Amino acid sequence: MSKAAELANLIGNINMGGGGTNRNVIINGAMNVAQRGTSSTGLGASAGYFTVDRFRMDSGSTAGRYTMTQDSSAPSGFANSIKLACTTADTSIASGEYLILQQKLEGQNLQGFAKGTSDAKPFAVSFYVKGNASATYVAELYDNDNTRQVSKSFTVGTDWARVELSFPADTTGAFDDDNAFSLQLQIWLHSGSSYTSGTLSETWTSVTETNRAVGISSFFDSTDRTFFITGVQVEVGQNPTEFEHEPFGVTQEKCHRYFYQTTNQHYGSYGEYNAAGYDNIQFPTDMRAIPTATKGSGSQTIQNRSIRRVDIYVVNAYPSMPDDSTFDAEL
Repeated sequence: MSKAAELANLIGNINMGGGGTNRNVIINGAMNVAQRGTSSTGLGASAGYFTVDRFRMDSGSTAGRYTMTQDSSAPSGFANSIKLACTTADTSIASGEYLILQQKLEGQNLQGFAKGTSDAKPFAVSFYVKGNASATYVAELYDNDNTRQVSKSFTVGTDWARVELSFPADTTGAFDDDNAFSLQLQIWLHSGSSYTSGTLSETWTSVTETNRAVGISSFFDSTDRTFFITGVQVEVGQNPTEFEHEPFGVTQEKCHRYFYQTTNQHYGSYGEYNAAGYDNIQFPTDMRAIPTATKGSGSQTIQNRSIRRVDIYVVNAYPSMPDDSTFDAEL
């Protein structure tokens, strides 16, 4: 896109109430933060967060399996991407099968779209993709508060290309102004007839399952199949603008709101060796909600949790937090 076209798009979005800084409501769209690890294999039997922060995989009833990695292949201006690689094909597709890459967004971060009002704004969605061969997939915006959705198809080739999609404004159904899951960006990569046998719903409508992913290829059609994505952005306006890069520390802090993993022991400032006692660890930022805590190695016991800290009961050691303990407040 030329600089003149980029400026025109930005001005157009500003006129609609978007533009400026912090316009991207997607977190970690450049795939830079991966607290859980950079590779996970044998995926496909269940949903979850596996590698790159804030990007969740959802799968249902498929025999297909894949590997998910934070990959160094990326378009100019980026260092990382998500790579999905099929390891077990599934060419006998049952009606209820699906594979989706998704990010869930809090309602309080979406109020600028004015959804459900007469001033509702359109959604501009963009990302970079490539694969091992030509394929067609579907990007969907799913309104969890009002059970509404809209979908757009896009194509993938063997070279990095930017996909730019304009989703219309929706004057029906406002997003809740809270920290719960309101909107989901979904990339449909595989699906059975339960989601593909209708007509693709390219305008906002109450959910009809058969209209959500019509016309897609199957990621599981061959063990040669790959899918790469980075530079994911969702913003207010009719026109996708240049990806909004931000400092790594800013992205990391946003990710810590949902998931935090200790990488080193954090020793308390009080307590004596061989003495029982309490200490606490402060989270780097307030978490979205009181997290689920999973303790790493060590004899310590996690007893009290809040959005700001966790209390630890320690026996016969300096107060410390075990390595690799995790705190999960994902949507």
